[in-house]
Amino acid sequence: MKLVVLGSGTSVPHAARCSAAFWIETQEGSILLDIGADAPHRMAQESLDWPNLDAIWISHFHLDHLGGLAPFLFGMRWAPQTRERRKPLKIIGPRGLAALIGTFSDADDYKLLEQNFPVQICEVNAGDIFKIVPGLEATALSTPHSSESMALRLTDGRGKSLVYSSDTGFSEDLIHFASGVTLLLLECSFKRDKPLATHLELTESMRIIKDAQPEAALLMHLYPEWEVGTVAAAAASLWNGKVLEATDGLQLEI
Repeated sequence: MKLVVLGSGTSVPHAARCSAAFWIETQEGSILLDIGADAPHRMAQESLDWPNLDAIWISHFHLDHLGGLAPFLFGMRWAPQTRERRKPLKIIGPRGLAALIGTFSDADDYKLLEQNFPVQICEVNAGDIFKIVPGLEATALSTPHSSESMALRLTDGRGKSLVYSSDTGFSEDLIHFASGVTLLLLECSFKRDKPLATHLELTESMRIIKDAQPEAALLMHLYPEWEVGTVAAAAASLWNGKVLEATDGLQLEI
């Protein structure tokens, strides 16, 4: 698996961090983990094969995680790059996803689902196990952020695995869910004194990492109080394992 960070930030505008979006590429297909408002153009900036994207995972319904979905579907409907596309695009997420996309589409009769190719909307529950693309098994976990928010664990045929927490408060269940994972993409919204219970600050993120013992962790969903280039050093003071800072444009092989 290859990971490209398209957006390491939050809903707050930042000169160096776009809102949440992560591109995963495998031999079997490509997946977008969340699609913040900046994601459609960020895929183009990184020269990714967005016209042939196979699946989009929506972790929850906050706009910094799905604000780019309607514009992306609108763009695909008119883009010359997708005129010959016939393979389906899967959009997978919590219950209520289909109704939300319908609301976006009906707002100005955008016909977002009327594409040259099928658009399959798949709603899943926490605990479901499913194939997100062929050869890549996915499992969902409910997280303490919003009523519908879920983390996602991906495992390929070689046994390599990735957990994407998306937004979450502290969770013992998440520790077990991410145990021994190859790469843990974990939110670390705040340095300390977090204003919201439904996000993580550094000590909580590091407790999850220390208990889950991933081979490597990537801290993301970073509010502007985190200066770019400072996160890994702060994490290193709390754990001697491999912890990286998510930055827009970062590419990793998993």
